[in-house]
Amino acid sequence: MRLHGIVNCDTVNKARAWLDANRVAYEWVDLRKSPPSADDLARWCKAVGWQTLLNRRGTTWRTLDDATKAAVVDEPTAIALMRARPTMIKRPVVEAAGGVVVGFSEEAYAKRFAR
Repeated sequence: MRLHGIVNCDTVNKARAWLDANRVAYEWVDLRKSPPSADDLARWCKAVGWQTLLNRRGTTWRTLDDATKAAVVDEPTAIALMRARPTMIKRPVVEAAGGVVVGFSEEAYAKRFAR
């Protein structure tokens, strides 16, 4: 299982704390140090949809100019933006045997990952 995120993200830190407390093993991947490939992003988009994967609530989105925001209209344009700015990816992204999970919810993690 791989957990993708950034170190200073509160949601990522909550997810990591939950996984650690519940003794769920995972490999940590820092999106800033190891950005996902276009293939990774396409696979994640196929699993959860580009609208879910693209973080439109974060600081990075708010700092974009209106033309850049307006240009994100489909999966290829979303992937291009997430490749250029990995912090545009909603976090955390967990890749596990059962698929891809985006974001953190204690209830969802308990159903999916608890032993």
